[in-house]
Amino acid sequence: MKSVINKVFSDEMDEEVHTDFVKYSRGVFENRYLIEGKKQKDKWSIKTSCEFANFFVRAVLENASGELNIKGIIVSTSDLRSDCEFEIDNVKRYMGIKQLVLNCSTTPEKMLSLMDKHPRAFYALSFSSGDYNLKIKAKPPKSGKPGNKTKKGEGPKADFCSLKTSNKEIIEDLFFDVPEFKEIKINHTIEIKDIEIPSGITTPEEMRKKAKRKGIIKRKSIIDGKEEITEKEFVG
Repeated sequence: MKSVINKVFSDEMDEEVHTDFVKYSRGVFENRYLIEGKKQKDKWSIKTSCEFANFFVRAVLENASGELNIKGIIVSTSDLRSDCEFEIDNVKRYMGIKQLVLNCSTTPEKMLSLMDKHPRAFYALSFSSGDYNLKIKAKPPKSGKPGNKTKKGEGPKADFCSLKTSNKEIIEDLFFDVPEFKEIKINHTIEIKDIEIPSGITTPEEMRKKAKRKGIIKRKSIIDGKEEITEKEFVG
C-alpha cells in the first residue's frame, strides 16, 4: 500500500486520494501532511500530522498477527457498531459525528475488515505488535489546526501520530524521494486552483464528494539540514 502523498507524486490518483482531498476548497493550505523522521541505531522514529493516521493503522495491522491490545477512537458520520467484531467501550456523539471509544483486545483481521467496509472513517488507534509501536492521539482531526507551534516559531510540528519501526517499506513510502537520511522534516502546501463538478449532479453533498480538485502540491523537505522543494500538479 501507498500513502496519499506518495500516490499523488506517482500519478496514482485513486479513490483514496480523492476522498482525502474532498475537504479542500479553492485556496492555499499550508503545513499539511507533516512528517518528521529520525534514524536511530536499528530503527526509525517517525512523527506525523493527522493525515497519516489511517495509513499507519492499516500498515501496522497488515504486518501484525495474534491478539492486539488497541486503544483509541474511531470517528465517523455513520454508525459503525453493527460492523464491529470487537468490544466498544463507549460511544460519543457531537453534531452528527460519532466516536467509538476502544480499549479492547482484537485481531488485525477484524479491524481490517471494518476499515475495508468503512474507509472514510478516521482511525485514531494506538497499539504495538512485534516491530511496531504506534501511538495516535485519541481525538478527531482538525483540518484548520495542523499541529502545535514549535518553540522556535517554525510553524506547526508533527505531533499527532508516532511510529517506531524498522520496517523499511514504510520508510521508503513516506520518504520516497530521499534514499538516506539521519534527520528529516517535510511539510506540504496544497493549492487548489479549480474544482470540476461532473454534469448531472444537483445536490450540494454529491457535488462536494464527486467534484475533482485541480492544483499543485509543494513538498518542502529539510534533509540533514539541507532544504529541497519539489512540486507536483494533480487532478483528483
